[in-house]
Amino acid sequence: MSLTSMTFFERFESDILAGKKTITIRDENECDFAPNSIVEVATYEDNRWFCQLRIISVTPVLFDELTDFHASQENMTLPELKSVIADIYPNINKLFVITYQKVG
Repeated sequence: MSLTSMTFFERFESDILAGKKTITIRDENECDFAPNSIVEVATYEDNRWFCQLRIISVTPVLFDELTDFHASQENMTLPELKSVIADIYPNINKLFVITYQKVG
């Protein structure tokens, strides 16, 4: 069964709402989203709803394969992206790029 909601750290909310952050990179526990589905989005810290996203695609990627293009889709530099991913998912190499578009 596909996931129907996701959370983001509050610090990413404004970039998502402005359309500056168009992907999220998750581990295998948070990758079961169906393309073309609509998911409810809330803040990780307090589960405050802030938008809906349409899932465009879910693509496997290895940590070492992350590129400047992924970083630009996350609205950060590649070193920043790798640092954030390493903090959230330490010692995990197999990840998933979830591409989305804000609904409305």
